Amino acid sequence: MSAHRASPDEPWPGWSTSRAAQAAYGRHLVRIGELIPVLLYSSAMERRQLAAAHTAGDQDHVDFQVNSLARECRDDLLELAAVLDALALCHGHGSYLPRPYQEDSRSPVPKDVELRTDASDVASELVSHDRQHKTSVTGDIPSALENGCTDAERDAVRAYARREWITAQERYI
Repeated sequence: MSAHRASPDEPWPGWSTSRAAQAAYGRHLVRIGELIPVLLYSSAMERRQLAAAHTAGDQDHVDFQVNSLARECRDDLLELAAVLDALALCHGHGSYLPRPYQEDSRSPVPKDVELRTDASDVASELVSHDRQHKTSVTGDIPSALENGCTDAERDAVRAYARREWITAQERYI
């Protein structure tokens, strides 16, 4: 067992947070640090179980797993959006990749720009889900991202996901 004691300054061993992440998430950064290994492990185990059931020809179990994954979709999007947003905040503020983005191997994309873009893309998926299923807790749902979206629109979907996640955490305190 690790001797590391999680704090908002270092929620995960070796991960130092930025002031922007601390301002956005406060004491909830500790929970985000806990989510990183959980999300990775859960995703791998769910896929493994689904593949094993499929290989064994257990269609009932496959159907159950698929239905279970569909019900958990919003929670997964919400948690992943919060983790990516917090990591992006730790890398400072800046621009995003254009939408649509065309890969150009001659000019590599800076990792912080890619991370911010991924954070906004996942947050946009959450926005789409909440609009479709009317599952928003905080309301004031921004528009999902479209081709040609602005940096401000990307910031808005990240802020929405952050609000939704923090509100969900506050319910358990």
